[in-house]
Amino acid sequence: MAVKGFQGTSMLDFPQRVASLVFYGGCNLRCPYCHNPTLVENPNQYPDIPTEDILVMLEQRRGFIDGVVISGGEPTLDPHLDELLRQIKQQKLQIKLDTNGLRPQVLESLLAQQLVDFVGLDLKTALPRYGELYHDDVDSSLLRESVVILKQAQVEVEFRTTCVPGLVEEGDIRAIGELLCGEPLWVLQQFVAQPAMDEEMRQLTPHSPEVLRSFVAIAEEYVERAMIRGI
Repeated sequence: MAVKGFQGTSMLDFPQRVASLVFYGGCNLRCPYCHNPTLVENPNQYPDIPTEDILVMLEQRRGFIDGVVISGGEPTLDPHLDELLRQIKQQKLQIKLDTNGLRPQVLESLLAQQLVDFVGLDLKTALPRYGELYHDDVDSSLLRESVVILKQAQVEVEFRTTCVPGLVEEGDIRAIGELLCGEPLWVLQQFVAQPAMDEEMRQLTPHSPEVLRSFVAIAEEYVERAMIRGI
């Protein structure tokens, strides 16, 4: 696992903050609708970016950016992730981690070390369906463990679900809602077909805004606040 990409500035999923984005290659899922497919399937086509270079690029943006978003791929697969985050923290920057939640021990360790300020956890579909997102069985109990960890964490948390037709329907929203019961925020995201990993996914018609609003109404039965992103 290594850093494969760096993007200068963005406010994506880091509310009210300007951030730089760092992308890792490799993932322990293969979601057919993934919008970063080359980072998942063929990360070696991109050169590794040395930690020293990342720190220099961040230093050059000092005073302009508020933080760094660590995304992928799946960053928690990197055994040296905490070392990078520690060095970023030394630059007095906030850190948001995007994760699929299947490495709860790593997540718990990063939180214990106070190396992250915000966690975005993707809940792909109902837990019994996670095997549809990889070519082998997926231990969804690991995801459940991550949710429990984040419920107890003293950091900002955003649970989010991309509403892919066929993978996320009303029953799946209710199943995920049971998992998140009582949480402050759950974001439902519109599915974007064009960049999807699998060809058949690129042919899908996204859920209509009306359907997404009905999903939000269901989600609000379980969490304090639900919102739609992408319409």
